[in-house]
Amino acid sequence: MVEEEAKSLPMELSEKGGVENNGFVQNEAFDDKESDTSSQEEMPKTCIVDVDPVATEEQALKPYAGMPKEVLLKFSSQARYRVTREILFWLIITAAIVLVCATIAIIALSPKCLDWWQASPIYRIYPRSFKDSNMDGNGDLKGIQEKLDHIMYLNIKTIWITSFYKSPLKDLGYGAEDFYDIDPMFGSMSDFEDLLAAIHDRGLKVIMDLIPNHTSDKHQWFQLSRNRTGKYTDYYIWQDCVQAAGSVTPPNNWVSVFGNSSWQFDDVRKQCYFHQFGKEQPDLNFRSLAVQQEIHDIIKFWLGKGIDGFSFSAVKFLLEATHLRDEPQVNKSQNPVTITAYSELYHDYTTTQVGMHDIIRSFRQTMNQFSSEPGRYRFMGSDGDEKEDIEATMMYYGTTFIQEADFPFNFNLINMKNLSGNSIFEAVNLWMKNMPEGKWPNWAVGGPNAARISSRIGKEYVNVINMLLLTLPGTPVTYYGEEIGMENVASENVSEEHINSDPVVATFPEKSPMQWDGKVNAGFTEGNSSWLPVNSDFRSVNVEIQMTWSNSTLNLYRELTLLRNNELPIHRGWMCYIWNDSNVFVYVRELDGLERVFMMVLNFGQESTIDLKAIVPSLPSEAIIRLSTNFSNAGKAVNTKLIKTEMGEGLVLEYKTAKPVHTMEAFQGNCFVAEKACYSSAFNLLYVNC
Repeated sequence: MVEEEAKSLPMELSEKGGVENNGFVQNEAFDDKESDTSSQEEMPKTCIVDVDPVATEEQALKPYAGMPKEVLLKFSSQARYRVTREILFWLIITAAIVLVCATIAIIALSPKCLDWWQASPIYRIYPRSFKDSNMDGNGDLKGIQEKLDHIMYLNIKTIWITSFYKSPLKDLGYGAEDFYDIDPMFGSMSDFEDLLAAIHDRGLKVIMDLIPNHTSDKHQWFQLSRNRTGKYTDYYIWQDCVQAAGSVTPPNNWVSVFGNSSWQFDDVRKQCYFHQFGKEQPDLNFRSLAVQQEIHDIIKFWLGKGIDGFSFSAVKFLLEATHLRDEPQVNKSQNPVTITAYSELYHDYTTTQVGMHDIIRSFRQTMNQFSSEPGRYRFMGSDGDEKEDIEATMMYYGTTFIQEADFPFNFNLINMKNLSGNSIFEAVNLWMKNMPEGKWPNWAVGGPNAARISSRIGKEYVNVINMLLLTLPGTPVTYYGEEIGMENVASENVSEEHINSDPVVATFPEKSPMQWDGKVNAGFTEGNSSWLPVNSDFRSVNVEIQMTWSNSTLNLYRELTLLRNNELPIHRGWMCYIWNDSNVFVYVRELDGLERVFMMVLNFGQESTIDLKAIVPSLPSEAIIRLSTNFSNAGKAVNTKLIKTEMGEGLVLEYKTAKPVHTMEAFQGNCFVAEKACYSSAFNLLYVNC
């Protein structure tokens, strides 16, 4: 009976809609012999349980960690999970779209980042005079490498090294004997490679000279050409000329830059060759495609070495008129036989000929082949040298569609005939108002072929000239030694020994050795003498001592480069002329979106007092002196109605205003900007559409 009831138990549970508990059957042990009949009859009543099937299923289907895919799918279609999932999906999609749009907007609205040749001043080195490393009295490449920390100290990141090709050193090395080699005076190709690596290791860039117009008469090309060897026959410009009784009758009246006829008879070829400069520097024939290709190969060679750019010099001389007509005389009544000076002719047929810019643009195209790598743009500068024709100089920038030089070097501040606030304004304005839109300006106040600032205009103006140079818009170019106020070496200091060993030393006093310290030979060389004498003022004008003087020319220069690098208005903002007269030149640097403005008050004449509040009524009543040529004035407040400056004094004033000068109608014709940008204080970034 018990067995029958036990067997019927699962069936009764099933029939009553219960749940079969197999564990009950398996785990309970029953002793048939000791079981009471009455208790056996009651057991089915206590084990039969009513269970709601819906509730049971819900309890079994609750989600839990680690559930299999089959269980998970049962929940995915439920509203509470589906809606949540869709909300998250569209939030993610929306966020991604917003992020992409924001990125595109930032890229589209962001101004072009300044390239390395725009962001830093350029430091120009004449290598023979910078630092001698082997005690032979001549500066060299290893010497430059030894002094790279000085460049870093100046907050400068671009170095321009003038010509160091293998050369007989006529005209101080500007006529190359071999464009693919280093002159032994400066070291070896290995020394150059070490210098280049050291420059790049410090995050610096290097530019080198290339003078494609001519070579040395010792160059292999010229030797082959004078012997009419193959393709080299026409590498230079040869013309028949008459030689009789020891004199030569040239093909025309063309005169070289150095004076006298630009034609030289060659005894080997029995013809005259053309030279725009010295007779030891014959001009290449750029109407020959083979010659052009040679220059392209030279460019590729040095760019392949890793240099960051070229300065192309004397490019206006690349082509000459083929008709060989006489050039017109400046003084038409002058006897043509007496014409020997370059200034006595108009050089209509020997400079800036049709096709010359096409050649320069082809150089640019070759350089662009090496500019594709990110961060390795190759800079190209050119020496326009059009002192009287600013429009011709501006052509070297190229056009909107055809790139040429990044900029032609600007020597307006060097070529001024006199110094005053007005003359400085005229030199600056001449460049800015003629520069093509969207191009980048540059400024130089010294160079290897111009008297130094101290000697040209006076020691008292060195600091204010440097302040001008480093606060104007564009790229400033500093010639070595100008950061400490070096002067030309006095002619009486040039010994007869120096003149006899190298006759050009007496004519280039601005190339005297760099003055590093107060020791013998100013620390330039440890040898007994230098190729050119050191200036006698080296004990008080040198790098070492000026580093210790708070009010030195060197420390002011360094503070100015820091200001330029750190302040956006000076780095890339507007420039507006405020005032100029015979004594002072005043201008502001400002940036859209920034209330902070810098005003430069620079004195290039005598003591002056000016009421700037009357000129710009929106000026605040006071401004703070951020920098001064007299360091003790820094941080002081000045009354803008009464700003006084001494002779040669310069002030960088800082103030805040909500009404910048470049937005004022009265100054619309006096304001310029090269790379326009606006500042957003909310996002701390620059953008274009102001």
